[in-house]
Amino acid sequence: MKTALIQQANCSDIQKNINKLKINILDCVKKGAELIILQELHNNLYFCQTENVKNFDLAEEINGFSTQFFGKLAKENSVVIVISIFEKRAVGLYHNTAVVLEKDGSIAGIYRKMHIPDDPAFYEKFYFTQGDSGFEPIKTSVGNLGVMVCWDQWYPEAARLMALAGAEMLIYPTAIGWDIADTPAEQQRQKEAWIAVQRGHAVANHLPVIACNRTGWEQNPTNENDGIKFWGHSFIFGSQGEILAQADENEQNIIVEIDTKRTEDLRRIFPFFRDRRIDAYSDILKRWNN
Repeated sequence: MKTALIQQANCSDIQKNINKLKINILDCVKKGAELIILQELHNNLYFCQTENVKNFDLAEEINGFSTQFFGKLAKENSVVIVISIFEKRAVGLYHNTAVVLEKDGSIAGIYRKMHIPDDPAFYEKFYFTQGDSGFEPIKTSVGNLGVMVCWDQWYPEAARLMALAGAEMLIYPTAIGWDIADTPAEQQRQKEAWIAVQRGHAVANHLPVIACNRTGWEQNPTNENDGIKFWGHSFIFGSQGEILAQADENEQNIIVEIDTKRTEDLRRIFPFFRDRRIDAYSDILKRWNN
């Protein structure tokens, strides 16, 4: 299956961001993509750098502009698209939500981000409620998609639960970058850790893993710091953790042929799931084991 991700830098003009996404989606379609993944919160700048109640005006309902606009593109081009929205679920209740759009433009399913960070310049707990949709793959015409979002990618428990529920690949729309004040050595360690943990998800679960990150520098609106340099480096790993494709820091579309049948072959050779000691794992449900 030909799978694509779009790594893009955003600006303050939402319409320009959306127009650029449309051009890139059509480019991926022209090159044969059947599944296209967009980065986290792709319509806007990353507004979570500050806590500002006016930013709630950016939120939209599930059946709002984004699902209609990108759903139309999905239908016109017979492609499955994974989008990311700031969801207004109810007055005072908001989520960071991935929506999977089928080839006919309909909504195949949604995933609400489960793990919400709260760090300097990543004030997501101010905006997003923890998801309650669980770790359930979304069934589509191109397979069962284990869609999660950004901070979820650090948690092996989440990847495992998606695998146990029948996911055929793991997909992470992402917005991660550096604190510009960090040393180059620390920045490199952070990026390599981010890559390594997700590569481990691929190996441990014998599933392809796709991470679609944004790129480019985005200014802090209050100028309290130097903003965030999103590091790009989106990637697609195969079911043994092999690198099928990896971006650099530039804007780019990546299109890769993924062998979705490889998972069964590997699980026959390396029966990790057979040998799991489910009788000995109860302590994993504790916050801390003492």
